[in-house]
Amino acid sequence: MQISMSSTALGVSRRVLANFSHILELGEAHAAARKIDPLVLTGDRLAPDMFPLRRQVQIACDAVKNGLARIAGVDAPKFEDNETSFEELRERIRKTLAFVDTVPADRLDGAEDRAITFPSGKDSTRTLTGFDYLTSWMLPNLFFHVTTAYNILRHNGVDVGKGDYLLGAAARARAN
Repeated sequence: MQISMSSTALGVSRRVLANFSHILELGEAHAAARKIDPLVLTGDRLAPDMFPLRRQVQIACDAVKNGLARIAGVDAPKFEDNETSFEELRERIRKTLAFVDTVPADRLDGAEDRAITFPSGKDSTRTLTGFDYLTSWMLPNLFFHVTTAYNILRHNGVDVGKGDYLLGAAARARAN
């Protein structure tokens, strides 16, 4: 099997976001079991200058929807960034996954050398080839923000492990 832009971009995005939703379910269950206000967890951060968990989810979803849209040359949906609860954050992931399912694979395949110009700060842009954008920008941003959210939950005592990050609910089901 040959690796393509579409199989990489779509497959990885689907799997990581599905596992991310599972991790958020574990965070919500932890809050309920410990009688912790869930907004405490969704508003928590690892350091004062870092974004809270809820923003990590928003940015991870944006990395996928905006990244795929840029590569495919289609419009990305706009989300309000107003989610605060675990359910709202999982709904954002569901909406992002629904968008992923609409991105035509043939618009991604062949985009390896297409110039992708994107914001890379408040007043700056960068331009990379489609392949470099996917592998050096979009996916690393997705992984960074999912990992950071995972670490926020883990730091707060949520029983989440590497299997949940890599394999999601399937790993949890096999462990039980």
